[in-house]
Amino acid sequence: MPFEPTSTTGTLHHIAKSVVAFEPTSILQRSLNIDTLLWVGGLSDTLHSVNYPYVLAQKLGPKWSLVQVSLSSAGPGWGHGSLGEDVEELDKCVRYFKERRPGGRVVIMGSSTGCQDAMHYLVGPGARDRAEIEGAILQAPVSDREALVSSLSSTEYTYSCHLAQDYVANGRGEDCLPSKASNSIFGTTPISARRWLSLASPPPDHAGEDDYFSSDFDEARLKNTFGQLPSRTPLLILYSGSDEYVDSKIDKSALVGKWTKVAKEMGAQVDEETGGVVPGATHNLNKDPEEIVDDLCTRVVSFLRNMDAGSMEERARDIASDWENSQTERDGES
Repeated sequence: MPFEPTSTTGTLHHIAKSVVAFEPTSILQRSLNIDTLLWVGGLSDTLHSVNYPYVLAQKLGPKWSLVQVSLSSAGPGWGHGSLGEDVEELDKCVRYFKERRPGGRVVIMGSSTGCQDAMHYLVGPGARDRAEIEGAILQAPVSDREALVSSLSSTEYTYSCHLAQDYVANGRGEDCLPSKASNSIFGTTPISARRWLSLASPPPDHAGEDDYFSSDFDEARLKNTFGQLPSRTPLLILYSGSDEYVDSKIDKSALVGKWTKVAKEMGAQVDEETGGVVPGATHNLNKDPEEIVDDLCTRVVSFLRNMDAGSMEERARDIASDWENSQTERDGES
């Protein structure tokens, strides 16, 4: 049976205006250098709207503590939010916990659009100025563009994109689109023209800020995202095998493999042994049976233990060395 939490005690951290973080496990008797797993949800998520973090929090052990972040874009706020605003607030969260837990590490775990937040934190504009994190986890990294294209008729998608483009061109980017442009997919949530274009990422350039995970990007495009991941920050990718927002024609394993290949060739650490497709998992796992939730949690715990052991860093150095040697050999042949 799926796990459904009712009420949970814990600690509510007030980070900044409209930004809080809930820690469902007691930390009163833990050392100051406890490590923090910052969990960030997706569009419309709020504290307590996704169940599995409460299971994961109990499985992390004494060294790590899970904290759910609620940004100003939580709930219906995403319609006027942006990845840029999200990562500014996440930076405050990371600094908050690093200041209060000296010596402790911070890993960001994104779910759904939280994955875009994690990527934007690491490779988006201003990334070098943000507080360093020691790892990132992408759970259910899906393409909003591809989900919209598959959910809307071509007429609906084109109409909404053209209307949003007209709004932006006329200086109305922060104005909400009329209900007929978005209600069929997002219900009554008010959505600005700017955010619609960020998610829908219309052709020909597909330049939407949120468009990190579309399956049709070639390696040249991916080198500007996965290829820019810092080598010091290990990455775990957990793609839901039965994600209801992903077209069944997409080869999920091949897609994760493409991202991993680009990232590793550019020197990033990716935990391939632990990550990949999670069989049977839906988008947020809320209705999934216990064994699937346990599979996901076990993978996260294994990733964090690999970080503790330093095993990924050693593998990354070996991979980087092999890649540099192969480059040198190719240069010599040419």
